[in-house]
Amino acid sequence: MTHNLEALAAEFIRTLETRQSADELLRFYDSNIEQIEYPNAITKQTAVRNLNDLKEASARGQKILQKEKYDIIKSYTIGNTVIIEAIWTGTLAIPLGNIPIGGEMKAYFAQFYEFQDGKILKQRNYDCFEPFT
Repeated sequence: MTHNLEALAAEFIRTLETRQSADELLRFYDSNIEQIEYPNAITKQTAVRNLNDLKEASARGQKILQKEKYDIIKSYTIGNTVIIEAIWTGTLAIPLGNIPIGGEMKAYFAQFYEFQDGKILKQRNYDCFEPFT
């Protein structure tokens, strides 16, 4: 079966924006998913997450954010990998740094999604946040 990987990655990102629970994301992930988030203003050390870790991180994020939006700037497909360049905007549900509740955070993301059989097997995030402290 052939999959349009760029369309799957875009659908995944749209689901991130509108999800009500982490369970909505499960259909996109291979059971052996490995997500790596490299150090940034929020995650101080490299974080390596499995499927359960991603569910927990999603639930934590929903307590911090009222909503989030990804504007995909560019996407590329190389073999089984989709690279997304996006601008992320998160509206806060709690104050963070000098941003009040209802204020917005902004970050510039490069995300690499490696697919296997139409599911995300590996994901690497390079997140650059605008200053918020």
